[in-house]
Amino acid sequence: MNDIVKILQQNARITNTALGEMLGISAGEAAAEIKKLEDEGVIRGYSVIVDDELYDKSTVYATIELKVTPQRDCGFDDIAKTIMMYDEVESVSLMSGAYDLAVEVKGSDLKDVAFFVSERLSTIDGVLSTATHFILKKYKEKGIFIDREEPDERGLC
Repeated sequence: MNDIVKILQQNARITNTALGEMLGISAGEAAAEIKKLEDEGVIRGYSVIVDDELYDKSTVYATIELKVTPQRDCGFDDIAKTIMMYDEVESVSLMSGAYDLAVEVKGSDLKDVAFFVSERLSTIDGVLSTATHFILKKYKEKGIFIDREEPDERGLC
């Protein structure tokens, strides 16, 4: 099971035949294992990693740190569930340290993200403060290198 998940994380488009060959099982067994993992909820979905410099240069990503007041009987869960329902939100994570929730958002431009933070996130009951960090460039995402430039052999940029 761990091997299948690791392989699919690197290449979700791998064929059942190729997966079976890598694991020493048949294509049918590989398909059955994947189906089982999906049915059990281990595999929640599949995604595409896009180089926005080539696809849509206007797309803006930001990480927003939120300090929130935990709610009685549910802690941070209700606030996180409210936040994750917005289309702009790519991910929500409970954090340790200086802030409580990390929210990854995607917008069409800087104003779009700023509006989301000021009009939607900051107005949610229990949100005490926000700190927005715009992502300027992605080098690697989910284990995949985004920056395709070849490094200088001398170790210089």
